[in-house]
Amino acid sequence: MSVEVIEVGPRDGLQNERAIVPTAAKVAYVEALVAAGLRRVEAVSFVHPGRVPQMADAEEVMARVPRVPGVRYAGLVLNGRGLDRALTAGVDEVNAVVVATETFSRRNQGMSVDDAVRGFGVIAERARGAGLTVTLTVAASFGCPFEGEVDPARVADLVRRCPGAQEVALADTIGVGVPAGVRRLAEAVGEATAAPLRFHFHNTRNTGYANAVAALEAGAAALDASAGGIGGCPFAPAATGNIATEDLLYLLHRSGVRTGADLPGVLAAAALIEKELDGRLPAQLGRAGIWPPPAH
Repeated sequence: MSVEVIEVGPRDGLQNERAIVPTAAKVAYVEALVAAGLRRVEAVSFVHPGRVPQMADAEEVMARVPRVPGVRYAGLVLNGRGLDRALTAGVDEVNAVVVATETFSRRNQGMSVDDAVRGFGVIAERARGAGLTVTLTVAASFGCPFEGEVDPARVADLVRRCPGAQEVALADTIGVGVPAGVRRLAEAVGEATAAPLRFHFHNTRNTGYANAVAALEAGAAALDASAGGIGGCPFAPAATGNIATEDLLYLLHRSGVRTGADLPGVLAAAALIEKELDGRLPAQLGRAGIWPPPAH
């Protein structure tokens, strides 16, 4: 069995950190991740720098990341202006977000769900016309900090309303999901689209890795993770870090699941970015070490 692990540390990881990481350090982080065998990297977001200042240098980052055959860089876009910037910057993929609830959509994106759905259609058509891969991310797929539980049928309906996605990512933005909910959501959305399913988990309530296993068992084609376990959502209260790439790889590799990524290399990337941030990273493997210990 194999699964694609998509690295989101440079974007979703750094966007929620207090520190503004220098561009050169961001590029070095990406270089280390690519050297570790990760082939899809969500490197930047094209959002207003006043709302997410950590991503203000998106164009400069994209101009400096290594262009390696087989490596694809994604940028998060929320509107047409963001797509314009993404196209100019030369990303390979765009990740467009629609939020599952009205309140969070207005707080996160400044627009209604209906407006976000219409905006996704425009983004998808333009991006695909330019030869880019389009991912639809449904944020708050498992729960909303303002409206509570989210019905899987509601998420499935949103996916039906957003044709044009070549991949559908279901995001547990505030880390409230559990494996039973993962299975229910995968089943509901799987009936709404033939696109591959990707899952994005946060470990806010210590269920992220159990959820990743459940998603894999439910047929997920890809799992998001952030080297070091950094990140979150600036507009969701108490949304702590993503599941850590190194901890997820340890779990998958020890379970016989192939990823194509090199675990020591990811640990090196996490150690690199840790030096730029204020405090110890949430990931566990860097503290405990790989088991069995590598032979010397």
